[in-house]
Amino acid sequence: MAGFLSSRSSRILTVVLLAQAGVFYGFSRNENIPSHRPLSDFYLNNPNWTMLQDSQLDKETLEVLKADDILSRIYRDNQNGQAATLFVAYFETQRTGKTPHSPKNCLPGTGWTPSQSGIIDISVPDRAKPIPVNRYVVSRGQNQSVVLYWYQARNRVIASEYYAKIYTVADSIRYNRSDTSLVRVVVGVDNGDTQSALNTAISFVQAIFQPLKQYLPS
Repeated sequence: MAGFLSSRSSRILTVVLLAQAGVFYGFSRNENIPSHRPLSDFYLNNPNWTMLQDSQLDKETLEVLKADDILSRIYRDNQNGQAATLFVAYFETQRTGKTPHSPKNCLPGTGWTPSQSGIIDISVPDRAKPIPVNRYVVSRGQNQSVVLYWYQARNRVIASEYYAKIYTVADSIRYNRSDTSLVRVVVGVDNGDTQSALNTAISFVQAIFQPLKQYLPS
């Protein structure tokens, strides 16, 4: 029994059962859609970082993502000159089948091959415990990048897609909410120095985490 409970099959069954419970209790009532500040208004007031570009996604990409609000920008680390790309996709509800596209699945689909993966903890200002973040090193041809991403909802930061789904169902039942956000940071690797790219990505996460919270529902 203990082996089954820790197996992949049991985890999938748990998600299915919780999803059924969420459908039964959640869809029978109007959902509570929290208000949020537009991501386009996000401003990073940090002397260590300069915004280089506010990227506009094409219509086809927007139709695939199906997010209710999106932020895509490039910043420069003023100390070492490295660039960091910030992408945020906010979903005000997941009841209509709109869910974040996991970079774990999307990156290989666009030609990027993961060579390293894991979860790291990052200490951020004004938060007692570090936040868990997915870390990937990906490559495409001669190019390499470090990718950090996580899911954020109700001031909760989650790395695992599995637990993100569980919390979504739990929040739908308890709070009548299913809003969530995907936050992703990408830093290119220069001369094979993945550690330098990772350090820059971590520094950028520490710089944006608190300001970004003001634009995501708590």
